[in-house]
Amino acid sequence: MVTSKRFRDRLVDWLITGFLLFIGISTLLPIINTLAISVSDKSAVAGGMVNLIPVKFNLTAYSYIMQDSKFWRAFFISIQRVFVGGFVNFAFAVLCAFPLSRNKKSFPARNIFMWFFVFTMVLNVGVVPWYLTISKYGLLDSFWALILPGAVPVWNVILLMNFFRNIPKELDEAARIDGANPWQVLWHIYLPTSLPALATITLFSIVGHWNSFFDGLILMNNPDNYPLQTYIQQLVIAERSVLNSGQAQLFAKMSNNTLNAAKLFVAMIPILLIYPFLQRYFIRGIMLGAVKE
Repeated sequence: MVTSKRFRDRLVDWLITGFLLFIGISTLLPIINTLAISVSDKSAVAGGMVNLIPVKFNLTAYSYIMQDSKFWRAFFISIQRVFVGGFVNFAFAVLCAFPLSRNKKSFPARNIFMWFFVFTMVLNVGVVPWYLTISKYGLLDSFWALILPGAVPVWNVILLMNFFRNIPKELDEAARIDGANPWQVLWHIYLPTSLPALATITLFSIVGHWNSFFDGLILMNNPDNYPLQTYIQQLVIAERSVLNSGQAQLFAKMSNNTLNAAKLFVAMIPILLIYPFLQRYFIRGIMLGAVKE
């Protein structure tokens, strides 16, 4: 009986491992296909001959990207957006979550503010009021139009608030007995003990800012102010009539699909580099921040 039970347990473990491995590999296939298209010959891509292995390998698309000033302008706008927007989201999430994690005795208006945040998260007033509000503040076609409308990420606030509420109150009380004020309690007690949750909300903010394209499309009148994802979403090759001889030779070797695939793959790289550093905190931060004991 014991041997039979062990065999069943191992069989279940193998099945689960095999299933997760299959899911993991399947998520990599689109990335590999995009890379293969980006380094394949124009005729092979047009004929649908490229799957996971490049056909007639060439780096023409990447050579063009290196010369594409619009792509790199959009790329660095997105980098700037990630750093500034991530910092703003982080600061407001911490500053909102800390008082909301206190009890009603310490913060009598806690429930009022809590319902206000939940209300703003649940009720979507629509694109037109959102656009008109940003327009009235004079933010259209400016970098801050990409940052300030989403400065307070309510989901991150709730996640971090629940994590803060799980921190032992004895640490808070001990710090107050030693004469620490609320700012010192937040800086020396709550933040150092909340690395998983902080890493999680940081990852959410980074991915959100990097992948966002709709706000750039709606709020930017000048294409030079597009962030990277908006630029990629609008990808067209309409400048062939004004190409110089060198660019014309490059386009003779690559297709629109090849160039777009190269740009998509380059746009993936920053997020692919960030995930491994924050992954070990991610699941723990979600689990501990999603429930309140």
